[in-house]
Amino acid sequence: RTTMKSLRFISAEAFVSNAEFARKNLGAVAHDLFPLLFKASYLLEQGEVIHDLVENWPLFDFNMGKLLGATLDYQEDLSHRTCSVCLESCLSGLRDYVLNQSSPYMKKLKVVDLTGIKDVEVQFCKCKKTMGRWARTQLLSKLCSELLVYLQQAQCSPGTFKISINVLIDLFVTGRNYELVVQALLKKCRCPLKICCVAFRSDNLTFQKFFYIIKLTDPSLLRKLEIVHNVQLEMEHLEMLFNSIHFPLLMSLTLPARTFNVRRFTATDEQILTNIGEKMGEMTQLTELSMSFSILTGRIQKLLSPLKTPLKMLDLSNCSLSHADMAFLASSFHANHLEALDLSGHDIPELYPSTFFKLLSHCSSVLRSLTLEDCNIQDTHVNMLILGLSPCQKLQEFKFIGNPLSSQALKHLFTFLSELPMLKNVEFPVPRDCYPAGITYPIDDASLCRFDHQKYERVAEELNLILLQANREDVRASTPLFGSYDAAVQETNNELGACLIKSFKETLDKFTTSFSKMS
Repeated sequence: RTTMKSLRFISAEAFVSNAEFARKNLGAVAHDLFPLLFKASYLLEQGEVIHDLVENWPLFDFNMGKLLGATLDYQEDLSHRTCSVCLESCLSGLRDYVLNQSSPYMKKLKVVDLTGIKDVEVQFCKCKKTMGRWARTQLLSKLCSELLVYLQQAQCSPGTFKISINVLIDLFVTGRNYELVVQALLKKCRCPLKICCVAFRSDNLTFQKFFYIIKLTDPSLLRKLEIVHNVQLEMEHLEMLFNSIHFPLLMSLTLPARTFNVRRFTATDEQILTNIGEKMGEMTQLTELSMSFSILTGRIQKLLSPLKTPLKMLDLSNCSLSHADMAFLASSFHANHLEALDLSGHDIPELYPSTFFKLLSHCSSVLRSLTLEDCNIQDTHVNMLILGLSPCQKLQEFKFIGNPLSSQALKHLFTFLSELPMLKNVEFPVPRDCYPAGITYPIDDASLCRFDHQKYERVAEELNLILLQANREDVRASTPLFGSYDAAVQETNNELGACLIKSFKETLDKFTTSFSKMS
């Protein structure tokens, strides 16, 4: 599909395509044309021109999401292109904007917003090298530290020290870039480029390090907080965090696996859980909550009932929910507002079929994303599922891998799914009849790939044909065996893998030591 370009945009492309000519003549360009030239340079990956445009930016703000988004001159949204050449040129240009002393009267820039950049799986840039959220965090922190060192050593004009630019960014901190980010945040008040953290994701950090850095970010500005994977956060830590730090603007909270485990609860733990629920109730902006892989049996009401704002996104996958939990969800005020719901890892047809469908009916008018992976949905449940999904006319995404469904049942389901007008993405399981007879669900990792690949390909073709015949080429259907694409995990998988191996080795050493003592 070719996106139409205005005559203005075509002219801008022609101007920036010759980097040497463009850089030489930027001084003669009207200020209101800079955004147009920036998008044209980004599309053509003209790194040097991007650098010079940012270095001489004549406007009050620089918003990446708006600059790269759909415009009248060029409708295509480029904000999902995390091209390394373009982003590196952009950030180094920002540093040089501060250092460029040739035209101090031109320096109007007050806000740089980098939060509109979207990390996606498929990249279209020519250089084929991306700069993810972790790398952007790393580079900006490095540039801020270098800038401060340079300003302290060089003879700069007094005007340079008056420059103050708020740089809004989604930070991603792991053990590997922790020290660099801490240094940049500590020196923020003296640096002309001031890191303003809007969203914070932490992985592979001790709780002590996480606690220290989160205080440096200015939590009063934080809208999204993700604490994931290798951050050993237990319930008492979470209570301590909420008691000592306030998050007045927090809209989205993700907690790591095993934060809660009600099977080990004491009376003190029950009180801690109550306190956490009350603290979350004070976060009046909170509309997205993810607590996957915690054991929360019978405690959902205690956690969610204090919330004063209805949730729009709720992830309770693999949380061992009871019938009472599901009944609370179905009758709670959250039900009518849920746009994204993940209940993976629960045997829905067996444990709470009626309450689940009651919940589905309440959120059907707004539901955009539904995830029911490993929920023991079988062929006999498909008609009931279709009945429950029929009112969900705004559904854009349906993920249900890991369910024991036959090829025939999938075809029946796809015929229905092709009628959902807003649907864009479907993640479906490998059909049960592609696996050897006697396979048990949920399928363990060792057996996951041991299916008839040729038969699967035939079935996948037939399912896509159903979509094609219904004129639904816009629907993407796939089977990601090991879970959906996660840009953050993909970018840091080497570090996380090394951390897991280290953790396994330490556990093995402890076991060996204990065994030696017993001997």
